[in-house]
Amino acid sequence: MKKSTMLSAGLSLLFAGSSLVSAQDPTMPPPKVLVIMREYLKPGRSGSMHAKTESAFVSAMAAAKWPTHYFGMDSLSGPSRSLFLVAYPSFEAWEKDNLATQKNATLSAALDRAGVADGDLLTSYESSTSVYREDMSLNPAVNIAQMRYFEIIQLVIRPGHEKDWEDLVKIYVSGYRKTAPDTHWATFERVYGASTTSPSGGVFLVFLPMKSLAEVDANFALSQKFASSMSESEAKKFGELRASAVASEQSNLFAFNPRESYAPDEWIKADSFWKPKAAAPAAKPVQ
Repeated sequence: MKKSTMLSAGLSLLFAGSSLVSAQDPTMPPPKVLVIMREYLKPGRSGSMHAKTESAFVSAMAAAKWPTHYFGMDSLSGPSRSLFLVAYPSFEAWEKDNLATQKNATLSAALDRAGVADGDLLTSYESSTSVYREDMSLNPAVNIAQMRYFEIIQLVIRPGHEKDWEDLVKIYVSGYRKTAPDTHWATFERVYGASTTSPSGGVFLVFLPMKSLAEVDANFALSQKFASSMSESEAKKFGELRASAVASEQSNLFAFNPRESYAPDEWIKADSFWKPKAAAPAAKPVQ
């Protein structure tokens, strides 16, 4: 990992951009730029062990009274991994935050120390940067501070079939707006960074925030309602567009982890879920 890029696993949390939700307006739209860091964990190194090493990053930033924030999530499906989401209004803002962190010697040193311990738990690390696609989203403004889970859907688009993809999304958005108007999701298009599956086409990430996993059950029912609302000809066109545009699709569930998040004070005051919790003491060796 190159320290000069500030993207190593141990230093990944330096990218603490503006929080996804403003304290003054908790239902602001998604950010224009979203940076996602993925830490893949060794077997047996997830859970409280990883939360403890991540809490060192949180403590370092809290001690520095760093003005920007991020939150972390742990996988409930797929490979054992943690995701860290940081939001920016622009790429310029990302650069300014990065440069400011580098100039803070005390913070940088603390993050270096935390990175050594955290890196020992990982098998690999990757990052990607995506931009918000308002035209492919539906009711995206939610209060993220009240959410507890994300379903994240990754869709890889076949090269040369971008128009089919756009037409397909229009059917999704218009259909759900009619059959399930309260549904909400935010779509991002990846512009930098490759996934571990090395997709050759365009990559889109659809984020569905949820307060509880009961919403997964509800979403399955809404999907059936959406499908049954189409006529035979509409369903045929929908199927053709999907087969033509989508090379692969994968969905995974993630749970927010407050011990791995540097949450704004407003979140902590409003919801005890985000209040930092002390790490559990190490077990005493058997005599």
